[in-house]
Amino acid sequence: MFGEIAPQYDLLNRLLSFGIDRRWRKKTVRYLNLGPEHRVLDLCCGTGDLALAFAANQVQVVGADFTLPMLPLARRKAEAKGRQGSWVQSDAQALPFPNDRFDAITIAFGIRNVEDPRKAIAECWRVLKPGGRLAVLEFFPVPGRFWGPIFRFYFNRILPAVAKLLKAGRTGAYRYLPNSVDDFTEVGEFRRWLQQEDFEVLRDQALTGGVARLVVGGKSEETREQIKADGR
Repeated sequence: MFGEIAPQYDLLNRLLSFGIDRRWRKKTVRYLNLGPEHRVLDLCCGTGDLALAFAANQVQVVGADFTLPMLPLARRKAEAKGRQGSWVQSDAQALPFPNDRFDAITIAFGIRNVEDPRKAIAECWRVLKPGGRLAVLEFFPVPGRFWGPIFRFYFNRILPAVAKLLKAGRTGAYRYLPNSVDDFTEVGEFRRWLQQEDFEVLRDQALTGGVARLVVGGKSEETREQIKADGR
């Protein structure tokens, strides 16, 4: 499905986020505050929007996505912007990188589409350097009496109508993606997943009234063996 929608993926992100996903990505880049000496892995990178936002600051960027048709689009976008990046097809649940490789890992609107998100989180812990951070930008089920109904109305009524006009609804993506948000775990449970893989939750920030969230986990400078030996 994601291979079929690759040419329209950027437009899909604009529609899903009311057009403000770029602002959320910029906030993620500012928060991590990485420079040329840092190496970042952008998982579920799609067409490279977040990876290239880091590359604009001369960060060493690797973009990885399970969906192969996304990667040529990311490469072309990088070339058009004059930015450097490496692009790799990879399963987030079995990353082809050595231990302690990256200073930061980002996942923007992709973790809920991974078959086993907890396995992906464990892999992120493995390939992060001690002291590294995992930043997850995601749509979680929206609680509350105000934003929740608005969010669901937009996803269930407005978005399918726009998809029909764009002749993109036939892929099923515009039906799957809203459902994937409703079916995904609550953010509190997601924080517990991070903690169960020995991440310390450093940040959980609601964006635009909770429509999206930025959740950041840190990998301790101590080894997992030291943590277990101390009984923590």
